[in-house]
Amino acid sequence: MVKKENNAPLYKLYERPPFPTLIGLSLQHLFSMFGATILVPLLVGLNPSVALFSSGIGTLIHLLVTKGRVPAYMGSSFAFIIPMTSLLKTFGYPAVGQGVVAVGLCYLVIALLVAKVGTGWMDRIFPPEVVGPVIMVIGLSLAQTAAQSGTQINGQYDWRAFLVAGLTLLVMIFTNQYLKGFLGMIPVLIGIVVGYVLALAFGLVDLSGIGQASWFSMPKFDFLFMNHGHFDGNFYPLAMLTMVPLVLVTLSEHIGHLLVLKKITEHDFFTDPGLNKTLAGDGLASVFAGLVGGPAVTSYGENIGVMQLSKVYSVWVIGGAAVFAAVFAFIGKLTAIIQSVPAAVTGGVGLMLYGVIAAAGLQVLVDNKVDYSQKRNLLIAGPVMVIGIGNFHLALTSQIDFSGVALATVLGVILNLCLPKSTK
Repeated sequence: MVKKENNAPLYKLYERPPFPTLIGLSLQHLFSMFGATILVPLLVGLNPSVALFSSGIGTLIHLLVTKGRVPAYMGSSFAFIIPMTSLLKTFGYPAVGQGVVAVGLCYLVIALLVAKVGTGWMDRIFPPEVVGPVIMVIGLSLAQTAAQSGTQINGQYDWRAFLVAGLTLLVMIFTNQYLKGFLGMIPVLIGIVVGYVLALAFGLVDLSGIGQASWFSMPKFDFLFMNHGHFDGNFYPLAMLTMVPLVLVTLSEHIGHLLVLKKITEHDFFTDPGLNKTLAGDGLASVFAGLVGGPAVTSYGENIGVMQLSKVYSVWVIGGAAVFAAVFAFIGKLTAIIQSVPAAVTGGVGLMLYGVIAAAGLQVLVDNKVDYSQKRNLLIAGPVMVIGIGNFHLALTSQIDFSGVALATVLGVILNLCLPKSTK
């Protein structure tokens, strides 16, 4: 495809890049989401290879349900870490699996409701004065994580991490701005490679896992109703009761990510393929993850950031990343190499990706000429951004914690519906 103007996409939603280009672009997405996707199972106590496999297959399921119309990657959700960790220690994987499946089924129920009532309400509750700040919050709420990863090692400030993260960022900027052709499409991948080499030189990369890993490694699947290879036919209502309420958190993330995708691709996914289809795809992806031993999944902002930066929106690229993830789950050496990428490198990548998501929110406000001389718009944007970026969260119990992003989204909707339009 020939680029016609500076803001034109290199590959649109349904355009398939040439095969060699497709491989490079898909690997870029794989590297971008890999760290977060395997971090969740490591924190919970699940198998990282299973999580990688279920994220890949879950993404393909999502693409299938949405008829290949939504470029969203399904990675491990952080919203369920606390309840999954508690359930795994107390009851074992059958309880975790049932909770994850229940989350997926809840999504399917919500999808059915949306199919009945339609999506006409979306424009009313998500006007530009709400959408812009919410998108900005989605990106900027992750800024602290990127900054810490890019400046600290083992919780202490380290100049080596600063240099690695800084160089990774600068390489991405230079590549995206000045390189042409295929190289200009993969700034994230080039930044990761250069950052990794520098991290090696500074001794920040642990290579022991690569040497110990075998070339072929079957993921240790924990199938539903199986506990360490033994059948467990018990039902765990507590698992469902503790995990299902958090669907409200991931639901707000889901809608927020669709809003970002709508902005950068200029395609309304709420009507085509429809919010009911995207919710159903997300739900079935989590059901599959629960059946094989993976954590619940959700769409990833990292991959949206890659699309925004590279101007490549092709669903074929997302599908390629999903296939690579599923295949790499069986190749121990490759998984170990990707897993060895230090936090300083991923932090440098985050400094760019999370920022471009926030910039997409700012663009919504500019394009729609949202007037902040109007008090009403200020009263919406102000608390939404502070609550979201500052993570002013609501912990109902030790296991049910609504993030600042979720609260900011809900607050933005409520304020928009309640504040009079005539307020000056």
